Amino acid sequence: MLLPRPPLLHKRLIGQNVGFMACKHSLFTRLPPPPSRASIHLLHTYRPVSSAVKKPISESTSPVAQKTSGFSSFSHPSIPRPVHLENPKEAMKQRLVDMGIRSHSWEPGQYDHLLCPMCKGGDNEEKSLSLFIAKEGLAVYNCFRAKCGWKGSTQGVADVKSSYKRMNQITQAKPQRIITEQELGLQPLCNEVLAYFAERMISGETLRRNAVMQRTYGDQIVIAFPYRRHGGLVSCKYRDINKKFWQENDTEKIFYGLDDIEGASDIIIVEGEIDKLSMEEAGFRNCVSVPDGAPPSVSTKDLPSEIEDKKYRYLWNCKAYLEKASRIILATDGDPPGQALAEELARRLGRERCWRVRWPEKGETGRFKDANEVLMYLGPRELRQVIENAELYPIQGLFNFSDYLSEIDGYYYQTLGYELGVSTGWKNLDEFYNEQMQDPLLQAQLSPSALFQQLQWIK
Repeated sequence: MLLPRPPLLHKRLIGQNVGFMACKHSLFTRLPPPPSRASIHLLHTYRPVSSAVKKPISESTSPVAQKTSGFSSFSHPSIPRPVHLENPKEAMKQRLVDMGIRSHSWEPGQYDHLLCPMCKGGDNEEKSLSLFIAKEGLAVYNCFRAKCGWKGSTQGVADVKSSYKRMNQITQAKPQRIITEQELGLQPLCNEVLAYFAERMISGETLRRNAVMQRTYGDQIVIAFPYRRHGGLVSCKYRDINKKFWQENDTEKIFYGLDDIEGASDIIIVEGEIDKLSMEEAGFRNCVSVPDGAPPSVSTKDLPSEIEDKKYRYLWNCKAYLEKASRIILATDGDPPGQALAEELARRLGRERCWRVRWPEKGETGRFKDANEVLMYLGPRELRQVIENAELYPIQGLFNFSDYLSEIDGYYYQTLGYELGVSTGWKNLDEFYNEQMQDPLLQAQLSPSALFQQLQWIK
């Protein structure tokens, strides 16, 4: 149960106020540098196209032109002609309707999730189009399906002098690669890699269920963690002997182990793939790992919009899986970057449904760092207990009764020194009642008759 924190309890009572570890096997030596990673930019910079030419309103606006080739990319939809209305909001609304976008609300500051007129939400008819009314007469839209990526902005034209600012900012996302195990050259794990995982308390059964594989670069081997959705390969992440990570270029960012949280009400989020496997050894399959590790610190900037949130794009790509969760346990690493990641996730997922773990103490050297460390040194039972003892994520102004236990004990055992208050002047009464210095009974210099009435009330 949560309580708003008082200034101090006694004042309230008295006053009314796969990285490999060093490996002996020759198989893990002299690894050539990983392939270069190309940046993935789902958002592009656009050049506004202005037009001050007065044109009459078209009675029929051509629908969105749709053309596919290769990786299901789409051509630009036709741009509606300027609508010369007195009200920019109505003009904006008319433009969006002409493009096939019909929102439930046209008020500034509102987000809406709609069926994309370009891709129709794919086979699942997902409402993947995010519409944001930035200000009166201006709207920004973006489809988050990887195979579509239709986006742009539009604004109303108040009169004939208005221009067509940013109306041509509709583009397609960079096509996502379709990859296969055969193309990547993924292979079953060899005995050396299985032995490495065994040292980290990860069983062969867990590795097989999660389809962990390996890949050969020259005469070297790296661990491959396939990222799947609905069983299909979406991306793949690699880990070498020097604990360097890289992912396949031009692939969609999603959680590792995404299929394991489909329909789950409780979800565990960890910082690395091996931590996700460790959770499974402790009996928790409803666990996913972030794909990009942790930031160095918490951002001091305001929370970005869905369109601008590039660093945490995987959250938006997996939004349909996260929306059904009522409790999300953040089991990130115990170091500062891991805690920064937990805070960034809580900011986006909602602190009110997030919980956090406290890793066990490690003697005088601090605490264990992550799930795999706990599994290796304390075993699966202790790791399970850590998750079961997760606590609510801190919310400013809300506290647990446990935050006051020491003060409550102090009052009960009368060790604080001020818990007895001021004597009433009657020893027999002091055993049952004492005055506080700012007690309402003493706030107004009481007359004898008033004091008599209060004593009658006490009786």
